[in-house]
Amino acid sequence: MEGLAIRSLRPSIFCSLPGLGGDSHRRPPSDGFLKLPASSNAAENPRLVANSTSFLPISTVKASLTANFPALTETNLKEERIRGEKKPDNIVWHESSICRCDRQQLLQQKGCVIWITGLSGSGKSTVACALSKALFERGKLTYTLDGDNVRHGLNRDLTFKAEDRTENIRRIGEVAKLFADVGVICIASLISPYRRDRDACRSLLPEGDFVEVFMDVPLSVCESRDPKGLYKLARAGKIKGFTGIDDPYEAPLNCEVVLKHTGDDVSSSPRQMAENIISYLQNKGYLEG
Repeated sequence: MEGLAIRSLRPSIFCSLPGLGGDSHRRPPSDGFLKLPASSNAAENPRLVANSTSFLPISTVKASLTANFPALTETNLKEERIRGEKKPDNIVWHESSICRCDRQQLLQQKGCVIWITGLSGSGKSTVACALSKALFERGKLTYTLDGDNVRHGLNRDLTFKAEDRTENIRRIGEVAKLFADVGVICIASLISPYRRDRDACRSLLPEGDFVEVFMDVPLSVCESRDPKGLYKLARAGKIKGFTGIDDPYEAPLNCEVVLKHTGDDVSSSPRQMAENIISYLQNKGYLEG
């Protein structure tokens, strides 16, 4: 009997562990399975071996692995902390002597997050700049978190794979929350194609402080603009997982503001779209102390 084949979500962890048929210099198996030789592991780790016709429940396997290899437990804890599922016991929130309402009174405005989402080429960054300028002219303090700009620094280590895109949105959401807590009107401008990620950012803020703005522009219009030439590359197969081509964009279902492309130069101008957002902010009292 050769032993048990275990499907591993992170095979590279297991393959680097002595005693599991591998060493630190071996690459993870290409099929994602880890084979446990019955000859050596049966004696060392009897709980990890099953007969050739049965498989252990994943919970049992995980418990056995973490019991035999404490390093795995620490790895799991680190991942839970990154996802916000678990915090070390010695980390305690320290309250400030200056509260959010004090800062908002000083700035004569209320902090919030304006989250502009839409396809590449829909005009998100252009509207964000127009909005920031229009609010500045009204004496309001804003800061813009542009998707491309953030990837130059804070998120420079992230790719465009699905899991990295989720982490990209999570980080920006956390930073935007801090700006809103300061009393700043934070404008986040990025594709953010998945509803679950945008909803996760919404859940970080108090009710009403997350203003989702949907750039409702047809794909054909965005592709005709193609300011960065990305659609052309995606159509040619040189870019994989490009939103709108071979990766989905999930339009908001209940956003606060919809900026619809009408083809009219006046109503679709960046300045007019910015004014539409400002009207919403005024009606909700965000431009008052």
